[in-house]
Amino acid sequence: MMHRRVAVTGLGVVSPYGGDLNDFFDRLVNGESAVAHLQTQDVPRPLSMPFVRCTGFDADAVLGKPLASMMERFSHLGLAAAFDAWADAGLERQVDNPDTRENWGCVWGTALGGILAFERGYKDMWLNGRERLSPLAVVMGMNNAVNAHVSMQLGLGGVSSSHTAACASSAIAIGEAFRRIQAGDADVIVTGGSDASQTYGVARAWEAMRLIAPGEGDAAAQACRPFASDRRGLVLGEGAAALVLEDWDHAQARGARIHAEMVGYGASCDHSHLVRPDARGQIRAIRSALMQGALAPEDIDYVNAHGTATLEGDPVEIRALREVFGEHAPRLPVSATKSMHGHLLGAAGAIEALTTVMSLVRQALPPTAHLAGRIDPACEGVDHLLEGRRDVPVRAALSNSFAFGGSNAVLAFRATNLTRSI
Repeated sequence: MMHRRVAVTGLGVVSPYGGDLNDFFDRLVNGESAVAHLQTQDVPRPLSMPFVRCTGFDADAVLGKPLASMMERFSHLGLAAAFDAWADAGLERQVDNPDTRENWGCVWGTALGGILAFERGYKDMWLNGRERLSPLAVVMGMNNAVNAHVSMQLGLGGVSSSHTAACASSAIAIGEAFRRIQAGDADVIVTGGSDASQTYGVARAWEAMRLIAPGEGDAAAQACRPFASDRRGLVLGEGAAALVLEDWDHAQARGARIHAEMVGYGASCDHSHLVRPDARGQIRAIRSALMQGALAPEDIDYVNAHGTATLEGDPVEIRALREVFGEHAPRLPVSATKSMHGHLLGAAGAIEALTTVMSLVRQALPPTAHLAGRIDPACEGVDHLLEGRRDVPVRAALSNSFAFGGSNAVLAFRATNLTRSI
């Protein structure tokens, strides 16, 4: 069976750095951390931890107040990123004949969805004594809210689905969108992910697992240190990223700018433990992505690692990379950009896939921030990017996402023009 080629024609991001693609990527390459200290008092017990917020984002200004009022924050972020990706792809918001988009769709990923709506409702009922909740509570909180709104706003009559698999949610969404276009089931799909997890309950839940990195005041900026010998855990964040995937011939026929080609998607399950990663499962996913993309280990010029800065997770990922890449591993550039933009949970795979595509577009590589002089011996064996690199050849790259529950997703992209800039 012949598979269709898949082009990446649109990119959109809502991040703590703002929504400009080039500025977002430049700040990552420069090693600029967006992590700051979060302290709240209006909660049962004061909350103090490093966190990443999209502080400059105004949903009313971006989406319009009537539309924004129907959504929770993860939908605000997701819809804004999707709209930007759509515009970047050169596609019109409105069409005269809606039937032209009957096999265009949206496949989205989120881990926690509209948890803010539900937590607010529980607070109103149990603490504030309210007997009735907002009639919008369910539709604001449902995990498929983003793909529903994107489909309605853009007139997409094809697939509309959401994927929830913890931290691999949006990577799986992108992979499944890729497969649909490959198979001929769709011509254009908006895909990606969003999460906004700044709730008291979520923060306390992660804190209870002892996975949150400490850091107050100015020290918060360097709290997340993947692969470092003194790493102490992850930093939660919020944000969204979107990609427009398109059948290659369809994109060329309309004269679209093609950022990169998506060539592979590997998925696997560790099937061994809920929260303890297993290198064997990760190896299967990485090899599957390479095989599907007809890529040899030496073809890969960059890996955006899952790298969360947890004590157990980081060495397992490096072990998997060493196993797959063998003799090429010491020359394999690897970085974990969560050190700067934080862990976006269900949106992590999307923002890291977008970063990976940008590395191909811009021929530049972001570093793992705060790592110089601190590499854990158990994480050695690859070419850790201690500083950003510019003007380097990046022919093909991988984006890794590994999640609680053992869900693994690896996305493979190939450059289409080594001299083009976005």
